[in-house]
Amino acid sequence: MSIIVLSVGKIKEKYFNDAIKEYLKRISRFTKVEVIEIKDEPEPKNASPAQIERTKQIEGERLLSKITPDDFVIALAIKGEELSSESFAERIKKALDSSRRIVFLIGGSNGLAENVLSRANRELSFSSFTFPHQLMRVILLEQLYRACKINANERYHK
Repeated sequence: MSIIVLSVGKIKEKYFNDAIKEYLKRISRFTKVEVIEIKDEPEPKNASPAQIERTKQIEGERLLSKITPDDFVIALAIKGEELSSESFAERIKKALDSSRRIVFLIGGSNGLAENVLSRANRELSFSSFTFPHQLMRVILLEQLYRACKINANERYHK
């Protein structure tokens, strides 16, 4: 099957886009990965907590509209499970072997709404650090590439 990366917001920085294109090219020898950008919701400069929650809800509905009931959904969240590269590769292989589409969710600058997190089959964290969502797309694609190499029994950097 395929892997979908659903991400809130456009990436404007050339260096991030270049890295994304490079990893997508590398991954393409192993599996199909599609990146779908969801429009981010504008919010006031000094948004209240209620306005921030409303923004997350709107962006969340846009993300959820792209997911099917059969999809295996992995939300990237700070409080998610942390895995080694080998464990991540194993989980990706199992999900792909099940013939289900794998959908990774990357929220906007405010993160993901609770209803989006509750739809996820898994929550995954790459670190307890907070990363910009644009950089997180690059990190995810690098780890997917690493997982593909591990699953193909190819050498990778440890």
